Amino acid sequence: MKKERCLRSVHLPLLAILCAWFVGNSTSAQIVGEALPPWKEGMLDIHQISTGRGNSALFILPDATTMLVDAGALGSRTIRHVDPRPNDSRAPGEWIARYIEHVHPVQDAPVLDYALLTHFHGDHMGSVGETSKLSSSGGYELSGITEVAEHVLIQKILDRGWPDYDFPSPMNNQTMENYRVFLKWQAERNGSIIQRFQPGRNDQIVLMNSPENYPSFEVRNVVANGQIWTGVGSNTQEHFPPLEEVPKKDHPGENPCSIGFRLSYGQFDYFSGGDMVGIPTPGGPSWHDVETPVARAVGPVEASILNHHGYIDSQNAFFVSTLRPLIWIISVWDSAHPTSAVYARLRSTRLYPGPRDIFATSMHEANKVVISGLKDLASDQGHILIRVTPGGSSFHVIILSDSDESLKITAVHGPYEAR
Repeated sequence: MKKERCLRSVHLPLLAILCAWFVGNSTSAQIVGEALPPWKEGMLDIHQISTGRGNSALFILPDATTMLVDAGALGSRTIRHVDPRPNDSRAPGEWIARYIEHVHPVQDAPVLDYALLTHFHGDHMGSVGETSKLSSSGGYELSGITEVAEHVLIQKILDRGWPDYDFPSPMNNQTMENYRVFLKWQAERNGSIIQRFQPGRNDQIVLMNSPENYPSFEVRNVVANGQIWTGVGSNTQEHFPPLEEVPKKDHPGENPCSIGFRLSYGQFDYFSGGDMVGIPTPGGPSWHDVETPVARAVGPVEASILNHHGYIDSQNAFFVSTLRPLIWIISVWDSAHPTSAVYARLRSTRLYPGPRDIFATSMHEANKVVISGLKDLASDQGHILIRVTPGGSSFHVIILSDSDESLKITAVHGPYEAR
């Protein structure tokens, strides 16, 4: 009542100005059916982009620093895959670049401060083949990250292998050879910085514009190539044994070598782990489980993207119960993502108590038939935006239409209180 009396005493034009200011500065001003309000200083936006062809996430950090994590572009499409989003008139890399241009804080000349590839699979970096277009600026082919860079300048590129690309064995396939040529061009012609992602560090991905305004913000490098942060200082441990002591058949594949990081902003924490795995194949060595030591270091978070899209070898019980997020994100386009056992673990209140919501970018219809529990998904189609309030005390999850480029809001979930 006291607030109501105060408002009634305000002169009408001033009240209108105050209301407009409140709507423009509130992260809860998102309205279903309308276009997404732009990012504002102090917010943290995490966009999981839905292309139906691979993983890609755009981070707009509190001071307008930007980071792209992955830019997937699968090769040939099979019956296991969903339709491309919004359609197949453009390649996934170009759709991702256009999405970045639409939401970037600097509309006239968008630049990515960072691009990070979690690992070297086509659904995370882009696959090149006979139908790939040639770059207009360099002697390399366009797919995924190389096509994004055709439209948006990238200042720094991070991956798990630079400069040797020889772990766990030399990578000499067509896509990797093309990627090497691309990196050389970016460094020599565009001045891009190329670095190997180094676990344990919290100074490799930093705020570029006004870090002094956000002392609670941190990106902690957690894992790459089996080297895992211990959770203490910048110390790391080698999880994989020396490969010369391991039979060739037990050498880690690409997925267990994935990059993982924890982003923190105030009370809000987010984890991304690429395609790391937590359940070894039957008879495989126990150290193929990367999720368990990673979970020990990371601890509880508010939100996490599923490792390996929720495939059969991921999200083991210890990982799920240790991270225990309020929000799970599934970047999915394949009929095997997620599997029913993984989904059961995500939903299990025995593994951790309390509510949790699960969001998927593009759930395959076959999954909805096989996994009856998928009816409980908070959303099964669309771009997924986690929008964190200035300071990191709460956040919303906003679903955006992926059927066109309108960025029209189809649902708003929250607010969720960071713990």
